[in-house]
Amino acid sequence: MRFDMHCHTKNGSLDGKINIEDYIRILRRKGFQGMLVTDHNSYNGYRSWKKLHSQTHQYDDFVVLKGIEYDTIDAGHVLVIMPDGIKLRLLEVRGMPVQLLVHVVHRYGGILGPAHPYGAKFVSTMRSKKMERTKDLIEKFDFVEAFNTCELPESNAKARELAQRFHKPGFGGSDSHVEKYVGTAYTDIDYDIRNCNDLIYAVKNGYVVGCGGKEREPVRQGVLWHFVPMGTAWKAYNKGLAVLKSHNRRVKIQEMFQLEKRKLAKKMIRSHR
Repeated sequence: MRFDMHCHTKNGSLDGKINIEDYIRILRRKGFQGMLVTDHNSYNGYRSWKKLHSQTHQYDDFVVLKGIEYDTIDAGHVLVIMPDGIKLRLLEVRGMPVQLLVHVVHRYGGILGPAHPYGAKFVSTMRSKKMERTKDLIEKFDFVEAFNTCELPESNAKARELAQRFHKPGFGGSDSHVEKYVGTAYTDIDYDIRNCNDLIYAVKNGYVVGCGGKEREPVRQGVLWHFVPMGTAWKAYNKGLAVLKSHNRRVKIQEMFQLEKRKLAKKMIRSHR
């Protein structure tokens, strides 16, 4: 099966320009069997798909999977896929440190991997200071985005080499925010994928068999970035939002721990009956 594993929609990403239904139509036309919705810190794009699917069964032959592109505070962007039925609102509150993100995702049976690992320094895991200090962190990821349409060929080559060196499955994703780049990257999976549980199983058991695509033309930076470097602007934006959302993030973490305590208490009660 062929998937685009990095997709942004206008329904869920502030910088997305294409709605979920148009995304599906284009991918189907290009011969894809599915997509992974990976909006920035939001599941709203996938929620739009669920609403659309409840109204029409026109796309029953196409698989739409629920993912997210999470903005960590210290290691760039990370793609996350959780099992079906797991709903963690914490993943929609940006700013967790990457090691906490890894712990939470694995605790609930999910998988994760660095998006565009050698892209722009301020959004890419392998170019972060955190990764420089914690070199074994890469081993805790379940896959690597080995091809991203938005990246330069040398960046993608390093990402492919990273996946091979650490024996990680390689994902390919268009990272598309506009129509012209939809389906310009692919991931081939030799397994019948119908939901996120299937995808997690396929990743863990070696059924991801290939990825690739075509890089887009480099984007020329505007005059503004000669005076305000993008990296500096992004750091201020990312850390500022992380601070603003810190209370919400703490609340979601507390809710998660309380849920865990209740599950443990029920398990202990059942074991003593």
